[in-house]
Amino acid sequence: MCGIVGYVGHRQARDVVVEGLRRLEYRGYDSAGIAVVDGGTIASDKRAGKLANLEAALEAEPLPASQTGIGHTRWATHGPPTDRNAHPHLGEKSRLALVHNGIVENYVALRTELEAQGHDLLSDTDTEVAAHVLEAELVECGDLAEAMRRTCRRLAGAFTLVAVDAEDPTTVVAARRNSPLVVGLGEGENFLGSDVAAFIEHTREALELGQDQVVAITADDVVVTGFDGTPAEGTRYHVDWDLSAARKDGYDWFMRKEIFEQPRAVGDALLGRHSGQGQLQLDELRLTEQELRDIDRIVVVGCGTAAYSGLVAKYAIEHWTRIPCEVELAHEFRYRDPILTRNTLVVAISQSGETADTLMAIRYAQQQRAKVLAICNTNGSTIPRESDAVIYTHAGPEIGVASTKGFLTQLVACYLLGLYLAQVRGTKYGDEIAAVVGELEQMPAKVQSLLDRCEEVYALAREHAETRSVLFLGRHAGYPVALEGALKLKELAYIHAEGFAAGELKHGPIALIEEGLPVFCVMPPRGRDQLHDKMSSAVQEIRARGARTYVLVEEGDDSVESWADVVIRLPQCPTLLQPILASVPLQLFACELATVMGHDVDQPRNLAKSVTVE
Repeated sequence: MCGIVGYVGHRQARDVVVEGLRRLEYRGYDSAGIAVVDGGTIASDKRAGKLANLEAALEAEPLPASQTGIGHTRWATHGPPTDRNAHPHLGEKSRLALVHNGIVENYVALRTELEAQGHDLLSDTDTEVAAHVLEAELVECGDLAEAMRRTCRRLAGAFTLVAVDAEDPTTVVAARRNSPLVVGLGEGENFLGSDVAAFIEHTREALELGQDQVVAITADDVVVTGFDGTPAEGTRYHVDWDLSAARKDGYDWFMRKEIFEQPRAVGDALLGRHSGQGQLQLDELRLTEQELRDIDRIVVVGCGTAAYSGLVAKYAIEHWTRIPCEVELAHEFRYRDPILTRNTLVVAISQSGETADTLMAIRYAQQQRAKVLAICNTNGSTIPRESDAVIYTHAGPEIGVASTKGFLTQLVACYLLGLYLAQVRGTKYGDEIAAVVGELEQMPAKVQSLLDRCEEVYALAREHAETRSVLFLGRHAGYPVALEGALKLKELAYIHAEGFAAGELKHGPIALIEEGLPVFCVMPPRGRDQLHDKMSSAVQEIRARGARTYVLVEEGDDSVESWADVVIRLPQCPTLLQPILASVPLQLFACELATVMGHDVDQPRNLAKSVTVE
């Protein structure tokens, strides 16, 4: 969620920090602030609302020139989104400024302790408590990095902390526990950010930090230690996308741009998956083939869109490998005391690799000695680092909060995992696997063919500017597509939208059907005749009760013409792969409807791109 930027170097810190915050807006936020070190004092400003409010304030009353600064975009947890609660927060003596992502779980006890000592706390936040604790430690030891280590040992919870000391304008110090933070390595300057988008304009060289580490950056040096003071080293890596990937390139929304990037993204997700002998291979694998052959159960964990890609994975993995597969919401997983063994494979799906619920789920799984495989888009993030195996989706940066290319590339990764397990376990012949991979390799062109007809879907969306409810129906692999289509409308259009398994209609949901209600229906390919016929019957039932039926059906299937109000044609493909194609028109519909309704498509209300607290 929150965006964090830190800078020390030869540029004006104000400009670097504000630009970094602008590139982190996609994470979701409700206030923004900045602090710079100025001649032995801290100068800061912070404003509720969009970054534009802060920029207007800085234009009216500029901060002093400085080469050292920190900034923050806040997503409210403790206290409402007001100027008073916005970050940065100052210490009791205003010697330091602190920004913070995450939650300090023991802040109430610490606040009580501080108030008993006479501290005057001005906000409702846990962050200000941490600032006062940190400053007290700084006054005692005189070194910001050591004060940060001492403070972190006193804090409970998940957090990233970034601070500057008015008496040391050469240094920015940060710490992380269960919350994202990355160092940007420049020449005569260094950066800190919640993710690399914060500094990609200036450098593509980055340093990933480990768990429970403190980093001190100056213009010419980066020093990493553990919370106990033990010297440590981060892992250096090169960011394989540049600034142009984080620009709209003429599109009105990042989300729309990302929808149209999906042919390339799907293609990139398939690159390099074959060895020279035609064998499938994963990005990182620290499991032996025998360990994979011993797997007797798979549990997929994820949240939101990631969970829906996991539902598709269940259909594919069970069909291709005959291994029982379950799908669980990551935030519920560890709290129900699940039964896991050494022969359980937990598959964690997360676009950012920092999703707090999913991270906690894999740590629980590892405590139970289960194997963990990550499906992730962000190289070097926490979840893949802590997993036994990784499949990176290679979607490139996804700025829009509502996932599009992230979802499609997660689907591709799930299919690759199922095929890889089938290869290792011998449940499918090599030519059968090659045939499915061949079908996958046709997907970029088929997705492009749908995008080429986007105006048909846009026109349909524009007819529904006053619509307040939409339903989605699917069967088999079309059911997760229905769930994902409904989620996109909830996220973007702020209207009631529900996805149902079509067979559930008669068990209650059909009571929702009324005259004129829009219902999107994902038809299985004709190759699944029994499912196709049952879905046809369900759609005809709701149409008979007044619903308007918008039917997604493969090309060449004319059986729907007599009872579909609108037909959306999909290129032909196997049933299990249809979600890649069927999702695209639903993305286009949601994006255009939200645009017509006047909503901010890239930054929907109340939502953050990466949920980094439980």
